[in-house]
Amino acid sequence: MKDFIKIETISELHQFLGLVKPKHPLVSVFRIGDALNDLEVDNFRYSIGLYQISFKDNCAYTILNYGRNSYDYQDGTLIFTAPNQVMEFKKTEKAEISHGWTLAFHPDLIRKSELGKKIEQYSFFSYASNEALHLSDEERKTVAAIADKIEREIGINLDTHSQTLIISNITLLLNYCVRFYDRQFYTRTNLNQDIASQFEQLLKAYYYQEKQLEFGIPTVQYCGEALNMSPKYLSDLLRKETGQSTQDHIHQYIIEKAKNRLLNSIESASEIAYALGFEYPQYFSRIFKKKTAMSPNEFRQSMN
Repeated sequence: MKDFIKIETISELHQFLGLVKPKHPLVSVFRIGDALNDLEVDNFRYSIGLYQISFKDNCAYTILNYGRNSYDYQDGTLIFTAPNQVMEFKKTEKAEISHGWTLAFHPDLIRKSELGKKIEQYSFFSYASNEALHLSDEERKTVAAIADKIEREIGINLDTHSQTLIISNITLLLNYCVRFYDRQFYTRTNLNQDIASQFEQLLKAYYYQEKQLEFGIPTVQYCGEALNMSPKYLSDLLRKETGQSTQDHIHQYIIEKAKNRLLNSIESASEIAYALGFEYPQYFSRIFKKKTAMSPNEFRQSMN
């Protein structure tokens, strides 16, 4: 059983990494080379109660186990983690000197701000690590410049403007990352099309094997895991490629199957609902009407 390390505050994180006392109780920017090169992190699982944005370049700790996946760090990647996500690190045999930086901030820093209200909209905090943001040289310079500004703001004497400026720069960094993720989606068009095709085949196989009779309608979580990616990343990828989220696709696929059964059988709407994996026929009828503007029975009658 691996030891479990839980870190709740910026001070605890600095102490664990062997860094000097933080200059701000709720936010810190530190250099990877200062923290990880001599640190033994193998055989531990970590839960850190902070938001973290980490830029890794030539990282000595190149294997990160996160959720069910392992990710081999490439140079120039940005990793996002939300509070209390569990991670593991493994040092490679041919470790080199690490470079990069980490911005860590406590939820209390942004709790009363606009960023605190919308932080969950930045879905990449819920991406698995194998969906890291891969930055171009120019993008690296952009994010590094913002991180430097935050670090300088933390380093000066705190005043009434400090927190506003720090949060504004964190927001700016996150908004640039939204743009860069969009670029990453678009530049992988062929891959995205392949994923969309694999997703369609996954739904077909699910119903061909009649898994819905045992497990119910396929969930976004199931589809993401089956395609080896986080549910939010899959939804964002499909939305960029097709304009619809994973849930939209699942419902649309089921409604098309329902239409065929309504027109080619004498089964009741409830029987069709159960056959398609719905636990409650009312839920099936509600989705059907949302997608078609008609109830199942109204659709059947309109086609007679």
